[in-house]
Amino acid sequence: MNTRLSKTTLNLVLGGILVAMGTVLSFLKVLDMPYGGSITLCSMLPVMVFAYRSGMKWGLFAGGVFSVLQLLFGLQALKGLTLAMVIGSVFLDYLLAFTVLGLSGMFRGKIKNDTAAFTLGALVAGLLRYLCSFLSGWLLWSQFTEVTEMQGLIANFFPGASQMTGTILAVFYSLLYNGSYMVPEILITCVVGAVLMRFAGKYILRETA
Repeated sequence: MNTRLSKTTLNLVLGGILVAMGTVLSFLKVLDMPYGGSITLCSMLPVMVFAYRSGMKWGLFAGGVFSVLQLLFGLQALKGLTLAMVIGSVFLDYLLAFTVLGLSGMFRGKIKNDTAAFTLGALVAGLLRYLCSFLSGWLLWSQFTEVTEMQGLIANFFPGASQMTGTILAVFYSLLYNGSYMVPEILITCVVGAVLMRFAGKYILRETA
């Protein structure tokens, strides 16, 4: 009973510290996109490390807390929207998008090498967050963007596809726009996380008495 209590207390304290660290890092932006989204200094990594160390149940809990904090700091972006838009954005852009970071420990124990297991889990969790952002951009936010602006962004990557319209245009636009910050964010997080786990993994994963 005492051991269980001590582990619970440790997870609560460590989770709180790492969620706070991730929140601080989310304000340190390398690139801030004009319509939401940014490349940060590995703001996803602390929650991912906690999820890998403490398990997915605790990881999802920490991701949920992290998502609520991100929502509170992002409320300004929801002003002037319809109720349906607010609900959709709260769910896709915040609650689901950041909670899935808690899945980063999904391969622990399934892959013997902790560096590989963590990096693959972080990659999958990051891609799930990207999926949430893509769905939000396609289903919610593309309606607020001018068609010519969406076509202009697509033309920068695929000149021959710049005349598309309708749903296909919104899908491509959301993939490219959200990918322009999410792909670098995921790659940077995975690289830094792999280095961290390679050289400090035994300390991160060490169990206390």
